[in-house]
Amino acid sequence: MKKIVYVPMAADIIHPGHLNIIKKASELGYVMVGLFSDKAIASYKRVPFMSYEQRKEIIESIKGVDEVVMQDEKDYDTNLLKYKPDFMIHGDDWNNGPLASSKQKAIDIMQSWGGQIIEVKYTENISSSIINKNIKEIGILPQERLGSLRNILNAKPIIKGIEAHNGISAMIIENLNIKDENGVSQYFDFLWLSSLTDSSSKGKPDIEFVDLTSRMATVNDILEVSTKPIIYDGDTGSKIPHFALTVKRLERLGISAVVIEDKIGLKQNSLCEDNSKHTQDSIENFCLKIQTGKQAQLTSDFMIIARIESLILGKGLDDALNRAKAYIEAGADGIMIHSRQKDGKEILEFCKIYNSFPNRKPLLVVPTNYPSLSEEDFKNAGINIIVYANQLLRSAYTAMKETATSILTHKRSLEADKNYISALDLIKLIKGN
Repeated sequence: MKKIVYVPMAADIIHPGHLNIIKKASELGYVMVGLFSDKAIASYKRVPFMSYEQRKEIIESIKGVDEVVMQDEKDYDTNLLKYKPDFMIHGDDWNNGPLASSKQKAIDIMQSWGGQIIEVKYTENISSSIINKNIKEIGILPQERLGSLRNILNAKPIIKGIEAHNGISAMIIENLNIKDENGVSQYFDFLWLSSLTDSSSKGKPDIEFVDLTSRMATVNDILEVSTKPIIYDGDTGSKIPHFALTVKRLERLGISAVVIEDKIGLKQNSLCEDNSKHTQDSIENFCLKIQTGKQAQLTSDFMIIARIESLILGKGLDDALNRAKAYIEAGADGIMIHSRQKDGKEILEFCKIYNSFPNRKPLLVVPTNYPSLSEEDFKNAGINIIVYANQLLRSAYTAMKETATSILTHKRSLEADKNYISALDLIKLIKGN
C-alpha cells in the first residue's frame, strides 16, 4: 500500500514550482493535494483569481496527483489529523511570513504519529506574486473586473476600500500592500469613486452638479491604472429612467456596484447638519428605482446597494430597519447605513437587528464621522464592507497647502522638499515616461 503524501497548495497561478513539488511527492507515494479554499487563501493574502472549482479541475489534471481535497483554513491541522499522512511536502518559502506559525503546528502534529515533513527548495525567479505583478501591468477586462467584488465578498467576512479621485490616487492603492505583525498581507480590496471627492477635486459643490459624463472621465482615468473592483457613489441615482441608463453604462465599463441614497431633490451631502435641506424619498418610489435598476442590468454580477438616510435625518432606528427590509425585497444587493454620530453607537444598534434578517444582504458603512471604531469592531458587528470615503483627498489638500505655504514662507522649495517624492521618482511612477 502506497504511503500518503500530503501537499498543501493555493495553486491560483500554476507555475513550474508547483510541478516540481508534485513530482517530488509522486516519488514518495499517493499524492493528496490539500487545495486551499478561496476563504483560506484570502485569510492571509489576496483573493485568488480563479475559484476553488477551477483550480481543482486544473490540479486534478496534473500528472502525479492522485486526489484533491479541500483545505478550508490557513493552518494544516484539520486535514493532517483527518488523513494522517506519512509525508507532508511544502516549499521552503513558508519559513517566513504568514505561514511560519502554521509550519510549527504542522511539524508537531506530524511528529505525533511519526510522520515526516519534507521541504522542497523554492523555485527561483518564479512565483505567483511575480506573475500577479505582471498581470496587473497588463490590466483587466471589464467582464473580469465586474464580478470581482462578489468574489471577494464570498471569500472574506469583511472587506475594505478607499476613495480614489484620479489616476494617481488609484495607482497608490493598486500597488499598496503591507505586512502586519503576523506577516499577513494588508491591502484595500476595492476602490470607492466618491461624488464628494470627484466634485471637490474639480472645485465644484457636491450637489450632483458634476454630471455623469464628467464623472465618467474620472472613472475611465481610474480604470486605466487599476485592476481592483470599483464601487461607484451614485448619489440619489437621479430620476428613475436616468438611473436605468446609469446602471447600463457602469455595468458596461466593468464597475462592480453602485450605491444610491434614498433622498430626492437638490442633493446635499449627508454630513451637513442642516436637516431642512435633506428630503427623503418615499419607500415606494425608492423601491421602484431599485427594481428599475435591477431590470436594466444585463448580468447577475453587478450590484445595486441601497443607502439609507433615516439616521441622518433623525427618523430613528425603526424607520431605517423598515426601509432596509423593503429595499432588500425590491432587489437591493446590499444595504449601506449612514450616520453623523461621532460614537457610531446607532450604527452598531442597527447591525444587531439587521443581522437577524432572514434575507440579509451585505452591509456597508462609511466611518467618516466615527473613525475611532476599528475594523475588528465592524467585523464583530457583522458589517461586510467598510468604505474610507474621502481620506485621500482630505490628506492631499492638507499636504498641498502646507507645501505651498512653506514655499511662500521661505521663498524657495528646499524646506518643503523633504515632504514629497523627487521629480524623477514622480516621472518614474508612470510607465512610458
